Amino acid sequence: MGTIPKRLLSTILAAEVLVLTGCGSPALPEQRIADVEREAVLLTDHPDAVSALRDSSYRIGAAMLAADPEGNQVTSPVSALAALAMLRIGARTTTAEELDAVLGFPADHRDEAMNALLTDWAAHDGAPGSVDEEEPPEEPLLHLADGIFVAEDFALREAFLEPLAEHYGAGVYPVDYRGGGAQADLNAWVAHHTGGRIKQAPLHPTPDTVLNIINTVYFAAAWEDPFDPGNTSPGPFTTSDGEVETPLMHSLLPLAYAEADGWQGVDLPYNNGFVMRLILPAHGSAPIPDAGTLEEINAALDAAPEAMVALTLPSWEHTYDVDLLEVLTTMGLKETLGPAPDFSGIGSGALFIAGAAQSATITVAEKGTIAAAVTQMAMAGSAPPPPDIELVFDRPFLYQILHEDTGMPLFLGTVMAPGQT
Repeated sequence: MGTIPKRLLSTILAAEVLVLTGCGSPALPEQRIADVEREAVLLTDHPDAVSALRDSSYRIGAAMLAADPEGNQVTSPVSALAALAMLRIGARTTTAEELDAVLGFPADHRDEAMNALLTDWAAHDGAPGSVDEEEPPEEPLLHLADGIFVAEDFALREAFLEPLAEHYGAGVYPVDYRGGGAQADLNAWVAHHTGGRIKQAPLHPTPDTVLNIINTVYFAAAWEDPFDPGNTSPGPFTTSDGEVETPLMHSLLPLAYAEADGWQGVDLPYNNGFVMRLILPAHGSAPIPDAGTLEEINAALDAAPEAMVALTLPSWEHTYDVDLLEVLTTMGLKETLGPAPDFSGIGSGALFIAGAAQSATITVAEKGTIAAAVTQMAMAGSAPPPPDIELVFDRPFLYQILHEDTGMPLFLGTVMAPGQT
């Protein structure tokens, strides 16, 4: 396959560079994108492929949670999915087959389905830097970004660049890995697209680095029915080390509620199509489900009727880093992450994955939620009605932030000790 020279690539996102420069941040290099139009794809065009990607995201998310069952976690399955889907564009032969089999990627229309998801989420796009974290926005803001950072002297194949532009709206940033200037470029890009919540890329490039595939996800939203700060009070939370005291928020709300053997769960809504799905395991059980159990929980809550729930929930602020090389190898990506994968669809030479990581952060309080993640590859005047259910999240639990229309897990995590970072 031929390569597409730089002179045939068009410059894009000059405005982004100006914004970064104008606010005193380091300017990014110009992004160069293949000269093809972004394909218009709807979720209804390839529903089976979209469904398969949702399953893939939960498969990846369950594996990330299993990597650290004792700690507070916040992960973004959607961010990892996007990075891996872009990596899949350049995989060939048995490496491509392994990625599809292990991750459960759809046999057809994978990139078209990702395009449809990204297009649907773009309706909620905005500037992360504009968010006042003390006052989460009434209208949810969801911002995703893809950055391909390539060594200045490394030629990428047209067959890799064109799908990136056509389905992900992404181009490449040529950077200087050998001279050591690339780290500042990666950090500036990550900080810009996460509103400063994450200030640097999780992996540090070396002189041998030729390519970094990076995805960021930023989410900010006020609860549809905020918790009254006057009702927040200290209360007990049982950790693996014993009982601790932590701030507990209280509310009485009609919420989608489901239960089954071993768990109870509710959907706590933000405005306009997003919810935090909260799953409380039975006493003595860990909040780490496998992918199959997670599918059963989600199916039950997707169809759950409303009940009047007296909800008690801690506030929390957590950060988390995960080594995706270990997670993905455990899932079964042996060849893909080994010394001799086939990424000949990206460029010439023997390419291999030197590192894969995700960093994420979340703040959940009375007014709403702010969360961000980066993946790098290389919610009366009269007396209230009595509750039907009393649900107290006073022990380790699982949470998800979902986009309701697609069911895609933007964030997935556990709260083992809410007062610890």
